[in-house]
Amino acid sequence: MSDMLKKVVMISLAVALAVLLTEGAVFAAAAAKPSPDVIGVIDSQYIMSKHPAFEDTTKQLQQMMRQKENEAMSAVEKEPDQAKKSQIMQTKRMEALREEQRMTEPIAKDCQEAVRVIAKQKNITVVLEKTVVIFGGLDITEDVIKQLEISKMKK
Repeated sequence: MSDMLKKVVMISLAVALAVLLTEGAVFAAAAAKPSPDVIGVIDSQYIMSKHPAFEDTTKQLQQMMRQKENEAMSAVEKEPDQAKKSQIMQTKRMEALREEQRMTEPIAKDCQEAVRVIAKQKNITVVLEKTVVIFGGLDITEDVIKQLEISKMKK
């Protein structure tokens, strides 16, 4: 057998083996999962914007950001060293980011919990951000917003 023919046979065998393994894996996965995954999609930014506490939190965030900016400007005006001015600005930015995270965390948790509740109710096994899905998926955005309203009433 020539070297070229040996290479062709080896490549053909490798491809055949890969196909058999892939088919076996697909078959095994299908056998292990009696039902296919149901995919839900959401617009998380829209959901967060409809959270009952979103407007108040946004106002508080704007107020906090103005305060941090004023604190930074006041401290920078008093500081002659440019490196220290940069450090002051960086510190105030980090403080603002930590505060923003602290203030928005309860809204994010509520939204995640509402997504879980709706997904469970609709037997959805995977929920993706709507913007990453090109086609398909059950849009549960409005259901999640209704769930947030229901959860607010219970509190």
